[in-house]
Amino acid sequence: VDVLVTEGTPAAHAAKNVTSVIPIVIGNAGDPVGSGLVASLARPGRNITGLSDFASGLAVKRLQLLKEMVPSASRVAVLSNPRNSTNPLQLKELEAADPALGVTLLALDATKLEDIDRAFTTIRTERPGALITLGDALFGMHGSRIAELAAKSRIPAIGPVGPFVDAGGLMSYAVNFDDLHRRAATYVDKILKGAKPGELPIEQPTKLNFVVNLKAARQLGLTVPQSILYRADRVIQ
Repeated sequence: VDVLVTEGTPAAHAAKNVTSVIPIVIGNAGDPVGSGLVASLARPGRNITGLSDFASGLAVKRLQLLKEMVPSASRVAVLSNPRNSTNPLQLKELEAADPALGVTLLALDATKLEDIDRAFTTIRTERPGALITLGDALFGMHGSRIAELAAKSRIPAIGPVGPFVDAGGLMSYAVNFDDLHRRAATYVDKILKGAKPGELPIEQPTKLNFVVNLKAARQLGLTVPQSILYRADRVIQ
């Protein structure tokens, strides 16, 4: 093939591990520098370029929104996949921010669907006040299951992708992946016309979407603050 296009951080690493010759366009990956994919965003080097879905402070912003929605939440569960190299980085960001927000974190690991079910068993036992789901393909794939379990557990939750909210989750705050994928096509075009991938700067996300599900809020007995509604890009009635 002339170009490889990858989806997500694990796929980008898999492609990097098998070729240093075929150009690789990252459709989206979290923190390409921090996860060891490239040397720098400005000059990634070798055969890799593309787009990052890692916006600095995104996980902390989710925590802030969740705290604004549920001020009483003093303990927040965090669902993360330790096999995704960006999730531990996001967890560290949250740990650094939680004292200022007056919360403590309950870290829950999941690497497969069965782990997600077990995590919610822990949530029902430990009874944290809210839940953050970090960005990972596993959680995106099973967003409807996470939304269902959150509703059954009666826990306010914020997810990393819009489909989580469409499935009944409370909120999502995430990069606009459709925008990233459209922009990835421009990289493929440049490479096929002769550009060297290692000399094409990696772009960071420019569009973020905030979605709120009012029906889920009503089922949880929550009153959505006007400050939240004003900032929402989409409100599900």
